[in-house]
Amino acid sequence: MGDFFQNGVVTSLHRLNRNNESLLANKLVKYNSQRPVALVLPALFMEFTGEAFPKIVDELTTVPYVTQVVLSLGKANKEEFLFAKKFLSRLPQETVIVWNDGPRMRELYKKLEEEFYPWESGKGLAAWIGYGYILACNKCDVIVCHDCDILTYQREILTRLCYPIANTQLNYEFCKGYYSRVTDRLHGRVTRLFVTPLIRALMRILGRTPFLVYLDSFRYPLAGEFAMTSELAWRIRTPADWGLEIGVLAEVYRTCALRSICQVDLADNYEHKHQELSPQDHSKGLLKMAVDIAKTLFRTLASEGIVFSDGFFKTLKAAYVREAQDALRRYQNDSIINSLYFDRHAESLAIEAFSNGITIAGKQILEDPLGLPLIPNWSRVVSAIPDFFDNLKEAVEEDNKMS
Repeated sequence: MGDFFQNGVVTSLHRLNRNNESLLANKLVKYNSQRPVALVLPALFMEFTGEAFPKIVDELTTVPYVTQVVLSLGKANKEEFLFAKKFLSRLPQETVIVWNDGPRMRELYKKLEEEFYPWESGKGLAAWIGYGYILACNKCDVIVCHDCDILTYQREILTRLCYPIANTQLNYEFCKGYYSRVTDRLHGRVTRLFVTPLIRALMRILGRTPFLVYLDSFRYPLAGEFAMTSELAWRIRTPADWGLEIGVLAEVYRTCALRSICQVDLADNYEHKHQELSPQDHSKGLLKMAVDIAKTLFRTLASEGIVFSDGFFKTLKAAYVREAQDALRRYQNDSIINSLYFDRHAESLAIEAFSNGITIAGKQILEDPLGLPLIPNWSRVVSAIPDFFDNLKEAVEEDNKMS
């Protein structure tokens, strides 16, 4: 049976016809004259030697509807930057690399730190600077972002992600991707066993607040794939840490009407690299991800007027464990009927680690309710540094002239 169920307050665009990618791509080519598309790829240099990214580049060579490709490159020296530049030279689109570790970009980041504050280097900052370059060029009306470690990448992922924003008849400002994470077992532990149970535990305590209902409407809130209008890219702030996806959803909620937000089914299956749980060290692995996500969520709720206390977080931890254990039972039953491998002990250990993550995040919130500020929106940056876009374009273009 095709899944066309609409849940929550966010419109779901399903993948009911698995044979219409070419039709959608042809329509995107027509829309491109009115709404050109830019693709942002936040990547570390290590992606170039991995299994996934070369296949992604192969697929992108067949994409006819993208005007600009901006790869925001981290952890790369000059030799590695030049290797990446040559590697991407076969792309037919206008392609540039933002060399974040290069001397020109480091000068620009220093200028930003002097005007604002230092931010943690990571995917959030890499994506944000990519949006900035696209806005500085002023050539594209649609900005799409996806990860560079997708092992099952096909052009259809990009096509379906672009379409709801590029087609003006649909009238969306923001589109979030979702997909199934299944091989011989269920994946996506942070979403399955942490984010969704945490949101529902918060609902049990706080009630069905509009923001929590909104978050609970997303079928895969941690998906790294999304598209938006360039106008929205001007307005939203960006978290720099692992709270990026939840933080972006919170900014979109603050900025957009619900009717202009959608989620789209991108693929039958989606596989990327997996991270270790790291239950004893909250500075890395999935536990760090959980702590950062929880802090982003708590700070967003605080901005909505929720008052936190030590007792609140203790109650929340107990409610979360109950919700997560119920979720574990459901996923085990789902695995059984589909003849999938299911390690109940490993899943239980993940819940224990994530519950400790709530304690860690709660303690940090009580000690520092605001934490590091979000990266400001581009409207504020340009207001504070009027020539920043000119300097950014010059830095990127000069770097890309090197050979």
